[in-house]
Order: sequence, then C-alpha cells, then structure tokens
Amino acid sequence: MSCNEKCTDCGNFFCEGAEMAPQRSLFNALGMTEEEMKKPLVGIVSSYNEIVPGHMNIDKLVEAVKMGVAMAGGTPVVFPAIAVCDGIAMGHQGMKYSLVTRDLIADSTECMALAHHFDALVMIPNCDKNVPGLLMAAARVNVPTVFVSGGPMLAGHVQGSKTSLSSMFEAVGAYTAGKISEEEFEEYENKACPTCGSCSGMYTANSMNCLTEAIGMGLKGNGTIPAVYSERIRLAKHAGMQVMEMYRRNIRPRDIMTEKAFMNALTVDMALGCSTNTMLHIPAIAHECGIDINLDIANEISAKTPNLCHLAPAGHAYMEQLNEAGGIYAVMNELDKKGLLYTDLITVTGKTVGENIKGCINKDHDIIRPIENPYSETGGIAVLRGNLAQDGCVVKRSAVVPEMLTHTGPAKVFDCEEDAQAAILGGKIEAGDVVVIRYEGPKGGPGMREMLNPTSAIQGMGLGTSVALITDGRFSGASRGASIGHVSPEAAVGGVIGVVKDGDSITIDIPNYKIQLNIDDAELERRMAEFTPKKKELSGYLKRYASLVTSGAQGAVLKNE
Repeated sequence: MSCNEKCTDCGNFFCEGAEMAPQRSLFNALGMTEEEMKKPLVGIVSSYNEIVPGHMNIDKLVEAVKMGVAMAGGTPVVFPAIAVCDGIAMGHQGMKYSLVTRDLIADSTECMALAHHFDALVMIPNCDKNVPGLLMAAARVNVPTVFVSGGPMLAGHVQGSKTSLSSMFEAVGAYTAGKISEEEFEEYENKACPTCGSCSGMYTANSMNCLTEAIGMGLKGNGTIPAVYSERIRLAKHAGMQVMEMYRRNIRPRDIMTEKAFMNALTVDMALGCSTNTMLHIPAIAHECGIDINLDIANEISAKTPNLCHLAPAGHAYMEQLNEAGGIYAVMNELDKKGLLYTDLITVTGKTVGENIKGCINKDHDIIRPIENPYSETGGIAVLRGNLAQDGCVVKRSAVVPEMLTHTGPAKVFDCEEDAQAAILGGKIEAGDVVVIRYEGPKGGPGMREMLNPTSAIQGMGLGTSVALITDGRFSGASRGASIGHVSPEAAVGGVIGVVKDGDSITIDIPNYKIQLNIDDAELERRMAEFTPKKKELSGYLKRYASLVTSGAQGAVLKNE
C-alpha cells in the first residue's frame, strides 16, 4: 500500500503490509485482536469529565456508542476532548477561558483524529464551546461523523414552579435587593439544577445541540432527550450503528454541512429563540467548511422566520417539554409548512431533511406555536448596526420585553464586568440607564466573557423592564432582557464603544436593527482622534489567543496567518 491507501478488503489503513507492522505491534500492545484490526477504526471523542454537570453522564453514553459501533462492524477507540462549565466559570477570571477552548478543542481533536488515521468518528459533546469545537473539528477531519450529545438537564422545582440556572443567577439580585428571604435563596441554590445534563433552558449548550440536529449532524432527539432518560442511551447506540452506515456510504461532514444546511440551522435558530452565542459559533463552523456567513444574513432569515418557542429564559418552558412536544423535527415540520427549509439535503441519517421530519407532528401548541400563530412574525435573534457598532452587535430579541425593544437612556460606563456588577448590586444603576461594559471582547477580555452575572442582577433587582446592557463581550444563553452583545469593533481595537462617556445618550431600536451613540459627528471624530485603547498584560494561552483572534462579527475565529 502507498502512504495514504486503505485495505481494499476491510477499509482499515493499518491491517496489512510489512510497512504497517510496527503500528500493528502497538495495537497489539493495546490488547487489540487481529479481528479488530481488520475492521474500520472508529474514534469515539468523549467529553466526559467530573467538573461539568452536563458531562458527568457521558461515560455511560461512550459505552453505548462503543456497543453500537461494534454491533455494526467497527472497532471503537475512545479519546478525550476537554470542556469548561460556563456556569462554574461565570463571573470571574475563569470565564476568559471559556470561548478560547472552542479552538483548543477543534485543534486537539483534529490532531488526534488525523495522527491516528481514524476511519470514522462519533463525537460526544454537551456544554457550550464543546459542541461547536467538535463540529469545527468534524469539518476539518471530514471522515464520516455522527454527533450524540450528553443531553439536557431536567428543570428544577422551587415553590411549585419549574426553574433553571438562570433562575438561580437572578435570585442573587433578588436576594441582594431584599425581594426574597435567605430561606428562599437557599431553596434556589439546592433545587435549581437537580440532575446531570446541560442546563435546562434554551442556553448555549442546548441551542448548539438542537442546531446540530437542524444542520443534519445529529440524530433525532440529540438536542432534546433529557440526559437522565434511558432513551438517550438507546440514541447513543444508534449513533454508533449509524456512523458505520455513513462509513459504508462514504457520507462525510462536508457533504452535510453545506451553505444551505447552515441556512437551515439559522432558520431553526430563529424559530427556537436560541442563544446569541450561535451567532459566534455558526459562522465559525461554516468557516471551517469554507463557507462565509455574514451577520446580516441573520436579519434576512429573521425577517421571514416566525419565532415559535419561548423556552427559558425567554419563557417558562424547558427542554424536557420541547422534547415531549415533538422536539426539533416537530419545529422543523412547522417551518416547512411555509417552505422555509431546504428539505433535499442529506443528513447523518442517510436520508434527506424532508424524509427525516415527515410525520413529526407538533404535540403541544403551547410549547411549539403553530406556524400560523407564532410568538412573533420575526425570529429570535437580531443584528443591530449604527455608529456604536459599525460591524454589528447581537441581541436575543425573543427574550426582550416589549417596552425595551426601543429604548433611549444615559450611559453608565464600566471597563470590566466586575465593576458593573458591583454598581448594579450597589444600587447605582437606575431605571432608564444603559449599562456599557467594554474591554471584554475577544481581544480585550481576552476571551469575550459572558455577562450573565450583570444581566441576572438587573433582572433580580427589578430593573429588567427599564435598563439595557451593551457590551463588546457576550451573553450566556441564560441572559434575558435588552442585552446587546458582540459590539464590533470592540474597545480594545479602537471601536467606538471605547469612547462612550457616562451620561452619553444611547438609542437602541431593535425593530429597526439600529444602535446609536447620540453625539454629533464632530464630537465623535474628536474623541476617536484622542482615543488610545487600554492594554492588558497577558501571558500563556490567553496571550497567544488574543494575538490571533478576530472580531466577534467574524465568529471570533483565529487567524490562519
């Protein structure tokens, strides 16, 4: 065989030839039999760890996937991927290390997969950057690949109501403001997150796992079957079996993740009301497929896509209810009634989108609104532009109360999240204010921290209907309210957000996709001419990341040169 040929009988790269004998001797050292060596080698990328609640059950899914692969004629081999829990990392320096792991995951998985010449892969991610990182790796490696996530957490129960992590974060503000007692606060702490799994609302992890179904890289139920259900173990076995079918048919990630597939993902995103982080991750995944997704496409798709779901934090429904209502395929079926999806695209099932969603009915019209009766005629995310964000900024429109869709107010400016949080909890933010948090962008943070603490504090303090927050950082999917993130250009590279002063008037106009710093052009020009962005002393991985990362408007991908 030549250096890149596989055995024509079994497809395995290593199974024959004297030149591959050293490699086979090392497989012998692993305890691998000759029979195993003659089968396709399937990498099982396990994100299991003991610090992320969404990943603590993945070891069981790994065993289920291995069984599925073996039953279908492959040889499964497990290797790891890292994952950060955004909730645990939130509100301190740890959050600088969240987004940056997306590229670390993609890089390390690419290295492992190509160094060991796997014939196919099953990716088992769950939380936040872990999902897009592995989708990016899948695009790079481009061998037959199926995704099966760890699954969402069940909702918590506090005082007769379902709750989630966002309820817990907002309880901090409510407790500080004296709106709930210490006993009530402790009940939230003990009951908000009751099981393993990705947090129970339509936050980033669940958004990305749902969109993995929409884009065609995950089987039905990947985004919605709760982590604790045995149905997820069955799903994992089927994922292992299905990757072997993809291998036999030579269906690869770039066959699935086409430009039209990304348009489908964005359309489903708008219908679900996903996290604003999808506006970072979808362009980054597409970039790995050689596809450019401009932020303005989001508004074009949003203009024709009704918002059908209000899951937490936008509403009082949770992932388990979306699952019971029919899941992502039921949402897609509603969208297809108006011809909003490309239905002829191939998916990991080996069938087309149209074949997958046929007969997947909407079982609960309170959880998934019929296409004829949406929450709104426009989608869940909007991209705003203006002199404050010339390259754009992003807001989860479906989680904004009607009275805050347009807002003009005085700026309260902070150069880091911690200072803003102290001001909010200290009662220094008043109704009508626009909180501005800068130097938290991809380069300026670095790492583009999520501002869940400030947004939750605003809600908990009772200011959610009167205060907006603008940042060059980003937001957790658990954030709600008039929370505008990804402001680009960011302060650290000389963006206008860097020259905003306390008391400046700012106008937010979400229906018309505008955001404006209300000072005259001459004053803005003078400020920009005098502006020198602040610099931070960095070391280690963050220093390297800051030197390579691009704008949030470009998906915060790393430069190749």
